[in-house]
Amino acid sequence: MQLQNELSEMNAGDKRLVKRSMKLLETLGGKPQQSIPAACGGWHETKAAYRLFDNDKVTAQSLLEPHRDKTLERMKAYPVVLCAEDTSELDYTGKTDIKGLGSLNYEARQGMYLHPMLAITRDRLCLGVLDNLSWVRKKGSLGKKKKAKRPIGEKESSRWLRGYLACCDDQEDLAETQLVYLADRESDLYELYQAAEKRKSLGLSAASWLIRGQHNRLLEGGERLLDTLNNTTALGEIEFDVPAGRARKARHVIQQLYATQITLKRANQRGEKQTKTKVTAILAKEENPPEGETAIEWFLLSSDNIETFDEVAERIRWYLCRWQIEIFFKILKSGCKVEELQLEKKERLEPALTLYMIIAWRILYLTTLGRTCSELPCDIVFETEEWQAAYLVSHRQPPPETPPTINEMIRTISTFGGFLNRKNDGEPGVQTLWIGLQRVKDFALSIQIHEGLYFRQRYG
Repeated sequence: MQLQNELSEMNAGDKRLVKRSMKLLETLGGKPQQSIPAACGGWHETKAAYRLFDNDKVTAQSLLEPHRDKTLERMKAYPVVLCAEDTSELDYTGKTDIKGLGSLNYEARQGMYLHPMLAITRDRLCLGVLDNLSWVRKKGSLGKKKKAKRPIGEKESSRWLRGYLACCDDQEDLAETQLVYLADRESDLYELYQAAEKRKSLGLSAASWLIRGQHNRLLEGGERLLDTLNNTTALGEIEFDVPAGRARKARHVIQQLYATQITLKRANQRGEKQTKTKVTAILAKEENPPEGETAIEWFLLSSDNIETFDEVAERIRWYLCRWQIEIFFKILKSGCKVEELQLEKKERLEPALTLYMIIAWRILYLTTLGRTCSELPCDIVFETEEWQAAYLVSHRQPPPETPPTINEMIRTISTFGGFLNRKNDGEPGVQTLWIGLQRVKDFALSIQIHEGLYFRQRYG
C-alpha cells in the first residue's frame, strides 16, 4: 500500500497536479521528521513543493477528500466504527513571517487550531482521517466580554455539533456499519443531543454518540445527573492500563461501573420551548486508587439504550479508543514536526498540514495493524523494495520468497528506530516506527542505486 495512493482519486482538474501531490506525499512520508527542503533533497524539488502549496486548486479540502473516500471504503468492512474528534493547538510563536495566524490561549502566543476526526475500529485500528476543521482566533479577541446568551453557531463549541452532523451524513452512506461519534468533555452540548433526535424525527439516519460528560445537568424530576448516578448500584468492575500522560504515570486501573436511563431537561431558552432528551448515563469510578494517585473517574453519556454490564463495559472500551487521537497528535507534532514548518502564510500551511495528517495516519495505522492483524503478510502494506531492504539490512541475508508477517516486519523496521526487539519486549511504539520507516526508505534507495550501478558496470 503506497502512501501516495491515498491521493490517487484527487480531483484537482489537472492530472499533473494530482501526480505532483502524490509524489510530494510519498516524499514527505519517507522523511516525516525532516523539513520540507531536507525531505525534497534539492532546491528545484523544494521550489516545486512550494509552488504546489500556492496553487489555488491544491487546498486542504482537495487533498483530504480522496483520502477520506478511501477511509470510507475501509470502514465498510467493520460492523462498528468510532468517529473520534478532538482539538489540538499548533504553536508558531516566534515565526512572525507566517501570515494569517491568530492568538492561542493568550495574546503573546500565536498559531492555529486543528480539529480532525479519525475513523477507529473497536480494536483501535485507525482507518483514516474523515474530516478536519482548522481555524485561528482573531488577535485581540481574548478577554473581550461576550454576550451571555449566544446561538451555538456563534461559538467555537459549534465545531462539535458540526462534526456530529458530518458523522450523521456518513451514516446515511454506510447503512451496514454503525457509526459512533466519540468526543471528550468540550462536546457535552445539549444542541448535539437534540440534533440526533431531530434527525430521527425527520426520518434521517443519525449516528450514535458517546460523549464524556462535563456538566452536572438538570434531570426531568428535578435531580442532578451525578447525584442520580452515584445512587445507583454498581454493575461490576473493569480493569485496564492507562498510558502515561500529562503529570500522570502509566498504571493499572480498576473501576466500578454504574449506569442508568435518564431524561435531560433543558431550562427554558428565550424564544424556545422547554425540551427533554432521553440518554444513558454511565459512571466509571476508581474507588481505591494507589496511594498518592488521583482517582480516575469519568461519566459518559450515550444515545444508545444500555442496561447490562457487558453493554456498559463495551462503551468504556470504546471510550478508551479515544486515546488514539492523542497518539495521532503526538505523531503529527513530534514525528512530523509540523510546528517547525517554515511557510509564509496560512494558505500554504493548511495543505501542507493535510499531507502530514495523512502521513501521521499511516504511521498510526501500521503501528496498530502489527498488533491486531499480526499474521497477515507484510506486502499488504509495504512495497516489495521496502520490506526486502529492511530484511536484507537486518538479517544480512537475501530476503525470503514468502513475505514475513506484518508484525515481524514492523518489529524489524522499529529496530532501526531504537526498538530492541528482545524476546520479552512488548510491541514497538510509534516513535521507533516512524524513525525506522525513514531509514528503510534510505535503505531501499541505496539498494536501487547499487543495483543500477552494478547492472551498468556488468552490461554497459
